[in-house]
Amino acid sequence: MKKGLLHLFLFLLTFTATTFAGMEWTAGRFISVPEGEDWTFIEAVWHYLTDIEKADLIKGLTYSIPFLTILTFHEFGHYFTAKYYKLKVTLPFYIPFWFLGLMPAIGTMGAFIRIKSMIRSRKEFFDVGIAGPLAGFIVALFVIFYGFTHLPEPDYIYEIHPEYKEFGANYEEEAYKDLPEGANLQMGTNLLYEFCKAYLVDDPAKLPNPHEIMHYPWLLAGFLACFFTALNLIPIGQLDGGHILYGLIGSKNHRIASPAFFVLFIFIGGLGIFSVQDFIENFDYNMQMVAFYLLFLFFVFDKISKNKLHIVLIVFGVFSLQLLVKYIFPEVIGFSGWLVFGLLLGRVLGVYHPETYERKPLDTKRKVIGWISLFIFVISFSPAPFIIT
Repeated sequence: MKKGLLHLFLFLLTFTATTFAGMEWTAGRFISVPEGEDWTFIEAVWHYLTDIEKADLIKGLTYSIPFLTILTFHEFGHYFTAKYYKLKVTLPFYIPFWFLGLMPAIGTMGAFIRIKSMIRSRKEFFDVGIAGPLAGFIVALFVIFYGFTHLPEPDYIYEIHPEYKEFGANYEEEAYKDLPEGANLQMGTNLLYEFCKAYLVDDPAKLPNPHEIMHYPWLLAGFLACFFTALNLIPIGQLDGGHILYGLIGSKNHRIASPAFFVLFIFIGGLGIFSVQDFIENFDYNMQMVAFYLLFLFFVFDKISKNKLHIVLIVFGVFSLQLLVKYIFPEVIGFSGWLVFGLLLGRVLGVYHPETYERKPLDTKRKVIGWISLFIFVISFSPAPFIIT
């Protein structure tokens, strides 16, 4: 009973956090002390809470409800499948993530369940691993479909940014050019969103540009759902995608494929950090940064092989290819957040998958579903989900 109350408390806390985060993103409401007021931070927070308008609260709920619904279906997909196999499993632990408006946050870092039993077969790993992403993705499709087929009129953005009115329809060309460095946030895209933009939108003028998509709660919830779905479906180690890949190809092949995907993942994350032009403009400084980056790569890759020469070759190979791609395609960028997650994978979660007692291959039906799930990963994955310039 007490444990159940903990799960409920974390859910309610996460629901509250995502609702307030949704208000911040969609309505542009952030906690701030009004000019001329000598308030403490607590007084500013209280003023913020008591000054919330009904319309802003509805926008926050329009983000938090679909987003947490997707997340909940994902986690209970795992939970009920584990229960089906009579595994000891906890209810989901929701993770609230909000900084009271002091810095951007999406309200949650997701959720997780703990399986306390030993999983005995490839089939069990596969079924438990795939149930969550599939359940969440099905709900996400409804959210994304609704978001793209019910876009507000183009002048909706003036409700959030009245200052854009002076620029008229060309606000995209004028509104962002004078922003200070680090204040220009754009949302990325993925193949699923590009498909929806092309085939679901009745009027292209309604489409938000990458700077403003966070003000559209259904699209924001759907994009973040894609982000977390892709994150879970990365076919590495003991992530859901790693379980699925292990079930599909078995232990021997997984020990080859998983580190290969890991190297590719780090390669994508580090794209655009350095360029040939950087070296020309500030050679000494960038050489120091390169040395630090190479040490970081060595630390990240260190556990994928016992042969240190192999690690060195991988490190310099990845770095050289990143420079080459940046030289050929100067506009390409990665996402440093993938490097942070790669550090967690390489040093904590692990790149390899534990062996199972029973190694019987999957049946044809599961193999088909497994490859479909990897297709979902491809269309949900964004190489650069968040871009700050």
